[in-house]
Amino acid sequence: MPRRDLVQDLYLKELKSYKAPPVKASDSVGQVKPWVSPSAPTPPTVEAAAPTDLSEYDSQVVEVEGVAVDAEEDAEVEDWFVVEPLEDPHH
Repeated sequence: MPRRDLVQDLYLKELKSYKAPPVKASDSVGQVKPWVSPSAPTPPTVEAAAPTDLSEYDSQVVEVEGVAVDAEEDAEVEDWFVVEPLEDPHH
């Protein structure tokens, strides 16, 4: 005759008789933050002097350092990557 396990019988009896408490709508209060929609972003502010700054920028003369344009045309162009022909080895 098989032996009965009293501890297992008590455990199963209590497990079957357990009733979970009902879930309430207020159970989540304090556990999560309430949702708030984000505020609309503010557009960037443009300084009042921006149009005058742009016109000042457009009126500036471009300064270029170096040799004049005519001298560059007369300068001899050097070939920096000179590739010498390969000699065929004779047998």
